[in-house]
Amino acid sequence: MSIDEGERADGMMSRRERLRVETSREIKAIALRQMAQGGPGAISLRGIAREMGMTARAIYSYFPTRDDLITALISEIAASLADTLESASNAVPNTDPGGRLMAWGQALREWALAHPESFRLFYGHPVPGYQPPENGPVDQTARRVCRELTRLVATAWPHARHNQPDDTSWSDLHPDYVAKIQADLPDVPPAAAALALRVWGRMHGLVALEIDGHIHPVAGNPAALHRAEMLDLVRSLGLS
Repeated sequence: MSIDEGERADGMMSRRERLRVETSREIKAIALRQMAQGGPGAISLRGIAREMGMTARAIYSYFPTRDDLITALISEIAASLADTLESASNAVPNTDPGGRLMAWGQALREWALAHPESFRLFYGHPVPGYQPPENGPVDQTARRVCRELTRLVATAWPHARHNQPDDTSWSDLHPDYVAKIQADLPDVPPAAAALALRVWGRMHGLVALEIDGHIHPVAGNPAALHRAEMLDLVRSLGLS
């Protein structure tokens, strides 16, 4: 359950259930703060329990292991990101594929700036020793983000193919990625799937640099720089 869902359900919860939701929320917030202060390896259930004045046994009733906490945290982060990106692109008509891509890219930056530690945890800083469950909630939500961006790029492909490489074959891409694309979007050609990866790289690149503090020393207006990059990206696809 996401934070927002928990808030919406408060009216239907018992006092004990509300307390459990609030405690779970606080545990996740402290985990992100631990990561901000000491890096991804600093996330510790025992450290969180000490800060909250809980016993180890009590906190383990919420998250039996550190990996369970990280999985829940990343899953919630991914769902928040996916919802934000889809809402932004869906607010633009389907007849404007360039506008939909612009909205997606700008929403990514705004979400990342509002949730820098969440962005780092999901995309940039792997947690030492952590392996997400295969086909678990993290994988499924990350797949949702990939699927929707690929869908947007595939919509633009008829415009883009005239000035983009069109000689990509499925063998040029990772088999796991190919399997997911073919299962979710069977009509997408390999060149469009490869283009989606390149689009993602450009959307993600400046945002990651900004979140890690590398843009501000060289750019007086990071928002304008990012918007210019997104406009250039859209135009490179033959879109207005």
